[in-house]
Amino acid sequence: MVSRKRMDLRTIGRSFPLGALVVSLLCGAGSASAADVIAGRVLGGGAPIANSAVTLWAATADEPKQIGQAKTDDSGRFEINADEMQSDAVLYLVATGGEPKAHGSGDNPAIALMTVAGSKLPHHVVINEMTTLASVITHSQFIDGIAIKGSALALRIAAGNMPSFVDLETGGYGTAIQDALNSSQTPTMANFATLSNVLSGCVTLVRSDACSSLFYAATAPTGSYPKDTLTAAENIVHYPVHQADKVFDLLNYFYPVSKGKALRPTPLMPYLTFAPSAWVFPLKFTGGGLSGPGKLMFDSEGNAWAGDNFIVGAQNQDALWSGNLSKIAPDGKPLSPMTFGFTGGGVGGIGFGLAIDANDNVWGTTYATRTIVKFDKTGKPLSPLDGYNFGGQLGQMQGIIVTPKGDVWAVDIEKAQIVYMPQGDPAKVQFFCQNKTGDPLKNPCKLLAPFHLAIDQQDRIWISNVLSDNVTRFPASDPSKLEYFKAGWSGSGIAVDSLGNVWLCNRSGSSERARLKILEAIAASKLRGENAFARVLVDSWTSQKPGYESGGSITVFRPDGSQASFSPVSGKGITAPWAISVDGNDNVWISNLATASAGIVQLCGFRTEHCPPGAKTGDAISPPGGYVGGGMEMQVDVGIGPAGDVWVTNNWQYYPACLGTVDEPLSTLCAGQGVTVFFGMGKPVRVPLIGPPRQP
Repeated sequence: MVSRKRMDLRTIGRSFPLGALVVSLLCGAGSASAADVIAGRVLGGGAPIANSAVTLWAATADEPKQIGQAKTDDSGRFEINADEMQSDAVLYLVATGGEPKAHGSGDNPAIALMTVAGSKLPHHVVINEMTTLASVITHSQFIDGIAIKGSALALRIAAGNMPSFVDLETGGYGTAIQDALNSSQTPTMANFATLSNVLSGCVTLVRSDACSSLFYAATAPTGSYPKDTLTAAENIVHYPVHQADKVFDLLNYFYPVSKGKALRPTPLMPYLTFAPSAWVFPLKFTGGGLSGPGKLMFDSEGNAWAGDNFIVGAQNQDALWSGNLSKIAPDGKPLSPMTFGFTGGGVGGIGFGLAIDANDNVWGTTYATRTIVKFDKTGKPLSPLDGYNFGGQLGQMQGIIVTPKGDVWAVDIEKAQIVYMPQGDPAKVQFFCQNKTGDPLKNPCKLLAPFHLAIDQQDRIWISNVLSDNVTRFPASDPSKLEYFKAGWSGSGIAVDSLGNVWLCNRSGSSERARLKILEAIAASKLRGENAFARVLVDSWTSQKPGYESGGSITVFRPDGSQASFSPVSGKGITAPWAISVDGNDNVWISNLATASAGIVQLCGFRTEHCPPGAKTGDAISPPGGYVGGGMEMQVDVGIGPAGDVWVTNNWQYYPACLGTVDEPLSTLCAGQGVTVFFGMGKPVRVPLIGPPRQP
């Protein structure tokens, strides 16, 4: 049953004589009780919209169901009687047409505004431009015109993210968008207000051609021409790069600075001064022990788990990864203990090794404690006090995966070996690729600092290598049947799409420059130690620029091991690619461990029907510098949640502080701060992610 809210008597009195209502209640008459009524207001440009048709809908996995309808009065107020509905439904309201009072305009049939209220009837709700934009952003993967439908989990997550953008009761700014991490620290608040102002220009008819101007700028690359403000917002959010400058130009056209004035007469502040590269609205979250988060995974409820390189507040150094484990709710709220996260079980400096099994148990590998750890979904350690280190046989660990059969595989970057636990049973552990010669070039599997791994649909394990330009592959059933494929240098994140194609990050790229840089780093480590090795590579990655000769690259393998005709992929915002994820449409997302100005990159995958018109596999969907903003720092992981939200971990902040002594005020700024979330931008995948991605 949907939760009911008691109506305020002052609200009742506006529509019914109080005495008549009391008699009605005493007699048990009437088809709807006060608890079945939702009250609200429709506003445009901060002023009422009269005679607007407001419809209450219930969204589920099926077609939305209309619950009730009403017309607004001259003050924009309405009340709707709500019938009973199924418990997993998400409620939303759509206001169409009406007479905006902001500029004394007449009826405007182009008005279509929305507020997603969630699974409970609110006391009061406002429907305006900001609630409309927030609804479209958070529900981008589930909205089509006025219809919203999706899985119960996805809709619950999407509706739960609304308060981060807007206050449903007032229609003003929400919590996260105006907090200290966001507001003045990122462009998101100005992006949000600017686009809301542009929508408002059409809603309130600030010019006679305001709506036709908006619809022209918001026409999708498919040629779809908006019919109202809601579909205009949907087109812009669905295709954030397309004609971004034309949409921005409407700000000046609708709200020119008057003579003798300094600011534009916009209904909302702040607004942008410069055109954005894309209309994106990322927000940043932290807490729960997040400190230099590395690998990130989602459990079956959509909670994000992150392995932390470092400890909150410490003068952290790359030479010692000592962080713990963090859990964050889908709305960005921390669920793990505030400062230190989840501890115990041997955890100490999780890097890029994190996986979640079918029972929502979390598996991690550690750098400092050289072990494998296991936690249950509540954060309780299941591994022993020192983790699973098998009598000290493990070195510094990196990637770990759980396969569809329930097996656990992990890579030891320090000892260049593979760890296998059938059905996740540590008592049955097996080691492969062990090198007993002492010469790293004589590893039986040609592993040189193995970093990450993935399993494909043919049950084959693919492994990336930091210090070579090849990938190792073998059947999970027989690791002795080794195959090797040439890639780029400094292999990192690796992912398999739904068709069996393998996408690999090469942090240093595929050029001769990349090979020489790896050799330089190896020489530096022999002369001056491990810290010198890191210094050479990090200095290189942070100075790289997108391009084959100057930046990182992506190698793309077909299932037979041959490279795709367009491989390697370079440029397109690919600076120093660290991690790669595939969404439910097989489009590819890439993070960059470079600088705070580097973006995340979205590439068109092999199912080009899910890409903008004319895009080919390997083409960029994101702008030339990637999607930016949201307070991103030096990124490590990028992951897709069950509502299509794209999460990015901010691993390092001020990298000189990670590699040595810096000025005291800067000495705690090594660790990256929190996670950045781009809402609704990727096609959802089934969680937890086990094997190649699948749609929910």
